[in-house]
Amino acid sequence: MTDPRQLAVIGCGIMGEAIVGGLLRTGLLGAREVIATARRQDVADVLAERHGIITTVDNLVACSTAETVLLTLKPQRIAKVIHQPGIREALAGKLVVSIAAGVTLTQLATWLPQSAVIRAMPNTPCLIGEGMTVLARGPGVGDREVATVSRLFETVGRCIEVEDKLMDAVTSLGGSGPAFVYVMIEAMADGGVMMGLPRPVALQIAAQVFQGAARMVLQTSRHPAALKDQVTTPAGCTIAGILTMEDGRIRSVLARTIQEATRVAGELGKDAAADR
Repeated sequence: MTDPRQLAVIGCGIMGEAIVGGLLRTGLLGAREVIATARRQDVADVLAERHGIITTVDNLVACSTAETVLLTLKPQRIAKVIHQPGIREALAGKLVVSIAAGVTLTQLATWLPQSAVIRAMPNTPCLIGEGMTVLARGPGVGDREVATVSRLFETVGRCIEVEDKLMDAVTSLGGSGPAFVYVMIEAMADGGVMMGLPRPVALQIAAQVFQGAARMVLQTSRHPAALKDQVTTPAGCTIAGILTMEDGRIRSVLARTIQEATRVAGELGKDAAADR
């Protein structure tokens, strides 16, 4: 299987809808090859009207219909849905992808012993096609299945693969990371406002600075330190600002931010098992 036909998106919320939008926009799947579920009929109706896809509030119907199943569920709900009557049987022999933070491949393989399971961690920039998704494959999952799922997530951004033991760190850096960047954008814009810039102007400059700097790292493959040195001239304003950042221990604070978020991400899977 090279394409995820037919695809079921279980619990199609913000992230699920972003992925559906990418699939349809790129033409990887047609609208009638996607079936999505929601907890309420009115939400399902909106999804159907907005995207032209098949929708239902019946998870079992969706899982039975599809060849590939994407579980876009919160960690607190995934075990409950998987253990609904008939769901595990409907998923037997199928490729199942979970984006539930903290829920490990060991847990997924235990719940779905007859399914090929892949764990994925996308982030909210998938909404504009600039997402970062990281995959980890379960036992017995081959390159062909990974390629299928990679193509799915590449419709909304970049996609790479790591080992499952690294996925909590991925969750904190990639999944939570945009929120940390928004805080930094806001803080830099605040500095601009303090020095006289109108807030809309400061926000636009700060946001574009982050976007441009990030693209420089990705497109040149140069180390951030080397790119930083390009901007830093002797006795200049850039080095003065950098030293102020270092006085505030910004490197340690940001690194510890990822460390703490990783710790909490690891606890989410335990909650999922407890809430079953």
